Amino acid sequence: MKRFALVIGLVVIFSLVRGQDPQFTQFYANPLYLAPSFAGATAGDRISAVYRNQWPELNNVFVTYSFAYDHFFENFNSGVGVLIMRDVAGSGDLGVLNAGLLYSYDIKVNREFHLRPGIHFNYTQMGLDYHKLIWNDQLSSGGSGGGSIEQPPTDNFKPDVDFAASLIGYSDRAWGGFTVDHLLRPNYGLYNNDAPLPMKFTIFGGYQIIKKGHLLNPIDETLSLAAYYQHQDVFNQVVVGLYWLKAPLMLGFWYRGIPFLRGSDEDYQKDPRGDAVAFLVGYKMDQLRVGYSYDFTISNLVSSTGGAHEISITYEFQTTRKKEKARMVPCPEF
Repeated sequence: MKRFALVIGLVVIFSLVRGQDPQFTQFYANPLYLAPSFAGATAGDRISAVYRNQWPELNNVFVTYSFAYDHFFENFNSGVGVLIMRDVAGSGDLGVLNAGLLYSYDIKVNREFHLRPGIHFNYTQMGLDYHKLIWNDQLSSGGSGGGSIEQPPTDNFKPDVDFAASLIGYSDRAWGGFTVDHLLRPNYGLYNNDAPLPMKFTIFGGYQIIKKGHLLNPIDETLSLAAYYQHQDVFNQVVVGLYWLKAPLMLGFWYRGIPFLRGSDEDYQKDPRGDAVAFLVGYKMDQLRVGYSYDFTISNLVSSTGGAHEISITYEFQTTRKKEKARMVPCPEF
């Protein structure tokens, strides 16, 4: 019963009351979710898929799936993409389905610096399978049994639309950008109540400290420092990490949390140790990339959650893009 109550409480607090978006550890393996400016920011057509299982010890309380495709139109300096994401929480399949179209435009400011504004039009749908829930009148000393007299709403799904915008600036070794999401504040309320999703602000960037290569492989080894800040409602989060690539192997390490920041709401005081540390191993084979990461919880939930597992798969098709126009954002690929 304690575990059951914990799962229900987490789902209600994080998914309904405060409304926080899912976050991926391998955010550069899911670039269209990070910022629509990444649409088409590749040397060829790109297909990517990400699976995340957060807190598996709590019976898969948060599971997220993401699929994306993007393409660069060289004659128009434009990138387009499609992003589909499904986030499911708890035994009642409380979930969100997002399906959107993305567009970006590459602006060459000078020989060394580019800008990429981007936009994202999104259809979003909140839903809950009431038949999988256990109601108070179904509980007895012997467990659950029989049906419930509780009447679920006639409409189990809440469709709406949303919009996001972003901007990235990058050079040969550095990049930085920001995204403003949920500009239309879609309503995620159930039982006909109003629960607008809070806007989300994201700032990200990094620098390639080491960049080595040779004639046959211009980029053979890199060491990149990356940082990420996100604000949504009362939630603030910072991720700082290192990526080391020695082709074809990629290793990464991040720290996530803001141990020095304390909120005014006692229910959301930050743990002094932060949230988690994450480890990544990735492998690149020609056009195919596969990555696995594990989040090790270091907060007060360390003994209860089981961390988080994340798997990413990306495939880039061969391209005939001109060398001058093929310079990509120099961020890591995982």
